[in-house]
Amino acid sequence: MNEFTLSRVPQSIEAEQAVLGSMLIDSRCIPDIIDKLKPECFYLEKNREIFEIIYSMFTYSQIIDPVTVLDRMKAAGVYDENTSRSYILQLMEITPTAANVGAYVRILQDKAMLRALTDMCSQVMELAQREEGEAAQVLEIAERRIYDIRAGKGVSGLEHISRVLSHYYELLGERSRSEKSIPGLPTGFTDLDEVISGLNNTDLILIASRPGMGKTSFALNIAVNAGKKTDKAIAFFSLEMSKEQLAMRLISSVAFVDSHKLMTGRIGASDWEKIMTAAAAISKINMFVDDNPTVTVADISASCRRISNLGLVVIDYLQLMQSASGKVRPGDNRVQIVSDISRALKIMAKELGVPVICLSQLNRAAESSQDKRPTLANLRDSGSIEQDADIVLMLYREDYYARLKDGSAPDNNTAECIVAKNRHGATGVVKLQWLQQYTTFSGREWVHDEDDF
Repeated sequence: MNEFTLSRVPQSIEAEQAVLGSMLIDSRCIPDIIDKLKPECFYLEKNREIFEIIYSMFTYSQIIDPVTVLDRMKAAGVYDENTSRSYILQLMEITPTAANVGAYVRILQDKAMLRALTDMCSQVMELAQREEGEAAQVLEIAERRIYDIRAGKGVSGLEHISRVLSHYYELLGERSRSEKSIPGLPTGFTDLDEVISGLNNTDLILIASRPGMGKTSFALNIAVNAGKKTDKAIAFFSLEMSKEQLAMRLISSVAFVDSHKLMTGRIGASDWEKIMTAAAAISKINMFVDDNPTVTVADISASCRRISNLGLVVIDYLQLMQSASGKVRPGDNRVQIVSDISRALKIMAKELGVPVICLSQLNRAAESSQDKRPTLANLRDSGSIEQDADIVLMLYREDYYARLKDGSAPDNNTAECIVAKNRHGATGVVKLQWLQQYTTFSGREWVHDEDDF
């Protein structure tokens, strides 16, 4: 028998009772502590039941006192004729004041985290002893569960619809009080944000196009815009370009210096001034870059768990990624591998609780259509990419193709962002500007100003 089964389960019944007693004798303390606790913070089942009753009543702005709580306990079927009334009175008697409730809450949080760590260690030890998977897989499971504990996430499972509705009611209240026009992280493209409601947590957003359409530039634009408008950290994983190439793209798009000049080094004095100003502005963004070409979803997930205040993950691009398991099994084909990767990315987005943008190639069939505009059928390697993604954005530029059929010159300053799939709302086409020399996109209403950066 291992030491975990012999040791005492971390708990503090006294602190649990003091927290509940504080809530009952002074309901004014509830708003300050309700969001810091979860039912699983309470080890004793009857304490957990009372907390859930109070939590539900608070969510729906109901009066909370010993009489109303007992009444709700009866309605919820957790009232005991012999003990419930006396136990509620006992909770109030042993708690003379609610002034120290913050300290009691911290004790509960600490004990709950220790219990979660104990359970996690037991489970990981069992996995390791069974030797059913590779060491790297067991390590990934352990790291993911430690991250969940640190982030305050419990193990997912069946949850009564009343609690789900309570959580949503609270979220809806937060959104109604917010001054933000969209619920998600801003992309910096106003028209696009209106269609997709910004970049929302747990969403997998796919940006797809044929090579050379500018999807890397578009992803960088979004990453920089999101970083400028929020204090969130941005993680950018580039499997195709080096960090130096990404830096050149960023400088060109922010400083409005011709990318060819940056490539050749033929830079004038006025350009140097722009570059220095742009570099200072970019450095203020909380953005991290990784250019490892052999990165896997597990590697990305592990790196992102170590970033504080993470807000967005960008991956360039899907078809260059290694198998989700880190190795190719005999008999695996590219379709199966890409399917596994896209599914793993969606799971990662849910676990991290942030939007994940992944770039993807389109197949050549997109160019065989009459107007050459891409559709979901053109996603390369696997239809499961479309299934796993919450939003699919496709870039189209008329000037990418040499000439129009009638021989007229194409509009080389116009691009289209085709919202081909949107799990949260409508689809459609958003018009953008494409500034070729600066390798950057902007909204149609935008006009370049030297003071922009």
